[in-house]
Amino acid sequence: MKKPVTLAALTIVLALGACSDSTGSASSPTTPSGPSTSNAPAMPTPTPSPTPTADPEYFTVSSGGDILLHLSVNEAARIAGETYDYTPYYAPIKDYIANSDVAICALEIPIVGPDQMPSNYPNFGAPYDLAASLAEIGFDGCAFATNHTMDRGFGGVETTIEALSGAGMGWAGAARTQDEAEQIQFYTVEGVNHTVKIAHISATTLTNGIPIPADHPYSWNVVGELGSPVETVVEDAKRARELGADIVIVSMHWGTEYVSEPIAEQVDIAQLLADSGEVDLVFGNHSHVPEPLAKLPGGPTGDGMWVVYSMGNQISGQTVENHGYRVTTGLITTATIEANDDGAAVVDFDWMAVTQDRRAGEKLHPLLPLTLGEYPGDLRLSAQEIAGRAEVTYPVMETSGPERTAPPEATGATVTSSRE
Repeated sequence: MKKPVTLAALTIVLALGACSDSTGSASSPTTPSGPSTSNAPAMPTPTPSPTPTADPEYFTVSSGGDILLHLSVNEAARIAGETYDYTPYYAPIKDYIANSDVAICALEIPIVGPDQMPSNYPNFGAPYDLAASLAEIGFDGCAFATNHTMDRGFGGVETTIEALSGAGMGWAGAARTQDEAEQIQFYTVEGVNHTVKIAHISATTLTNGIPIPADHPYSWNVVGELGSPVETVVEDAKRARELGADIVIVSMHWGTEYVSEPIAEQVDIAQLLADSGEVDLVFGNHSHVPEPLAKLPGGPTGDGMWVVYSMGNQISGQTVENHGYRVTTGLITTATIEANDDGAAVVDFDWMAVTQDRRAGEKLHPLLPLTLGEYPGDLRLSAQEIAGRAEVTYPVMETSGPERTAPPEATGATVTSSRE
């Protein structure tokens, strides 16, 4: 930017000009004096400095398939007595979770109290230690509105929330009080130059035939034919926006078990959420097998809303003998959020297939490297088993874009969980 001319400098210029006129050469003709027709030079207007703009920042939000702990899975995690550690299961995929700025688990079943015994199908109850393991793995919170939420009654809701909050995690989809039910779960991500406030809502269309507790109707976020109108999810999303949400994420427990394509109800609900303009992203679950990703017309910016209809199982005791290879492989999906001076938006959404190795202590592995012959030393899956899992997974995902092959890059952002 050019420097403006000062008033003192202008005075000197005018004075020098006057001296030159009075000492002209003798041979020069004399010009009669008259009124001056020239204007004094105008003061230059300083050019304002442009308002500095911060470079965009990119944050990630991840989620995965259902956590459905049969007793066989718990036994593999048992350390001694009723003490459990689930972190070894996740060692091969931990960076895909821990490196995400926000990681949301799909907790399909309740967590029992520290002095209660875990339980199996059909009324599940996970050990109390599960919450601490999930936090250590890198999950920031959980979706907890599912068809199994009430497997241990209202008391199971209370102990689950106690366990999650005690581990420093957030939750959505169930509540211990009316006031708690009216709160929205937020995760605030603070980067170098931008802060993004993310709201998380969890709802289920399924109840396994268990009635919503008459004394605690607020305790379970059931929508659709068995509960409140689906539009209440949109109302919650609007309220989240009023509370300052930049991004609204909905976890939906819906659909039909062991079906690899979304049913009409899933598509209709997803499109309703997209049409509302209030929801940025939908994480779906329940089918226990992967279903594809899609970008639907609508969304907050009009540029579309991403949905994954189901991420299958993340970890479970379901067997190949009963259900085939499909239940042994789930997804981790990762949304990329761009934050700039104009706001925040989901700009990308991808997936990675994850498979469970029961004979190796229930460990979870990215499936793609296994199909390429990259076998970790403790792998117990045969080449035939790996091929079988790939054959039932990749055709389902062929319209969902390329598979993620590396963990998200850790941003170092600060994440704060809150309820408002």
